[in-house]
Amino acid sequence: MSEEFLQYIWRYMLFEGDLQTAATGETVEVLFQGELNTDAGPDFFNARIRINGTLWCGNVEVHLNSSDWLKHGHQNDKAYDNVILHVVKDYDAEVRRKNGETITTIILRYRKKTEEKYRRLLTNRLWIPCQNDIIEPASFHLDFWLQSLLVERLEEKSSYIISNLERNNHDWEETFYQQLARNFGMKVNEQPFELLARSLPLKYLARHKDNLLQVEALLFGQAGLLQQAVWDDGYFINLRREYEILRKKFNVKPLEKHHWKFLRLRPLNFPTIRIAQFSNLINKSSSLFSKTINSASAGEIRKLFTVSTSEYWNTHYVFGKEAKRRIKNTGNDMMNVLIINTIAPSLFVYGKLNDSASHCDLALRLTEELKPENNSIISNWQKLGFIVRNASDSQAFIQLKKKYCDEKQCLRCHIGNKIITGSEELEN
Repeated sequence: MSEEFLQYIWRYMLFEGDLQTAATGETVEVLFQGELNTDAGPDFFNARIRINGTLWCGNVEVHLNSSDWLKHGHQNDKAYDNVILHVVKDYDAEVRRKNGETITTIILRYRKKTEEKYRRLLTNRLWIPCQNDIIEPASFHLDFWLQSLLVERLEEKSSYIISNLERNNHDWEETFYQQLARNFGMKVNEQPFELLARSLPLKYLARHKDNLLQVEALLFGQAGLLQQAVWDDGYFINLRREYEILRKKFNVKPLEKHHWKFLRLRPLNFPTIRIAQFSNLINKSSSLFSKTINSASAGEIRKLFTVSTSEYWNTHYVFGKEAKRRIKNTGNDMMNVLIINTIAPSLFVYGKLNDSASHCDLALRLTEELKPENNSIISNWQKLGFIVRNASDSQAFIQLKKKYCDEKQCLRCHIGNKIITGSEELEN
C-alpha cells in the first residue's frame, strides 16, 4: 500500500460515505475533497469540509498512518497550519497543530476490491499491467487521453530543446541545426551527430554553404572520417585537402572516428550516407528554422527536407569502396523521424515560448498527417486490439508504454483508472 493509492481514493472520492465519524470523535461531511497538489506542501488544497456542522475551507493531508504526521515533521512546518483534515488508513497516534490544537482525523474506508485490483496491476509481469483486463479496447474512450499523452511527449522533448536554446543564447537557427543533426544520426548515431554539430557552428558552414565540396569537407572532416588513408580515391583526397585548409581557418578539432557506429546498420543508414545527405541539406538551404515555422503542412516541410547526396555517394556507402549505383534520398522513414523528433517538437517549443497557438497546433497536426511508426511497441498495442491511426497515436502509445505501463503508474493512467474503479467513463 502507498500514500499515492490513498491520495487516489481521496481524489476520486472512492471512499465509503460522505458523512462519517472521525477517529478523533467529530462528525465529518466531505463537500469537496480539494485539488491535488503536485508540489511541496499539503496533498490537497481548497477542500470544503463540514466538521461538527461548521464549514471549513482549507487543506487536506493524506498519510498511511496518523503518526506519519510526526515522522515527517509537519507539526513544526507552518505550511501545514491550514490543514483542516487528516486522512489516514490507520489511526495510531493523535496529532496536533503547532498551536496544540488536535487535527481532525478520519480513517479512509474503501472497497477492498479496489485495492485488490490495484495490487494485481502492480504485481503482474505482463507486457502492460492491465493486459488481462482489456477485453474491448474501443470501450476505453481514448481520444482525449491519447491527445494528452501526445502533448506530454512533445513537452518532454521540448525540455531538451529548451536547454539547448538557452546554451545557444536563444539562437533558434543554431539550436534547430543541432537538433536536426542529432536526428539525422537516427537512434544509433544521434550522440556523435550532435557532437559533430556542436563542434562545427552553423555560422562556419554558412560561410561556405554555396560550395558543396567544402560543406562536405567540413562535416566529414569534423566527424573524424577523413583521418584514414584512402589514397586511391580522388574524391576523398579532395575532401581531405579542403578540410585541412578549413580546419586551420576556423581552428576546430575533429571528433575521433570511434564515435561512429556502422555495425548492424542498413547501409542506407551508415553515418557516411547521413552526413552526405546532411551536407546537401546545408548546401541547398538557408534559414531552415525560419522556413519551417512559416510552413503550413507536412507536404511543405517534406519539400524542405527531402535531399539526396552528391554524385560520389550514389555509388558508395563508405570511402574507397564502390557499390551498385543507387540514388540515396532521405526516404519516408527518415522524414518521419525528422518531423516527429525535430520539427514538431521545435514548432511546439516555439509556439509555447512565443504564445503562438498556431505553431503548437501545427506541431500536433504534423504528426496526425503521418502514418504510424512501425516498431515493436506499436505492434504490441495493435495485437491487443488498439487502433493506431497515425503518428500522433503512435507517439501517444509510446508515451503510455514507457511512462505509465513500464513504471506501473496505473493510478495516473485513464485505462488503469477505469479498471481499478470499474467505472464506465474515464476521468479527465
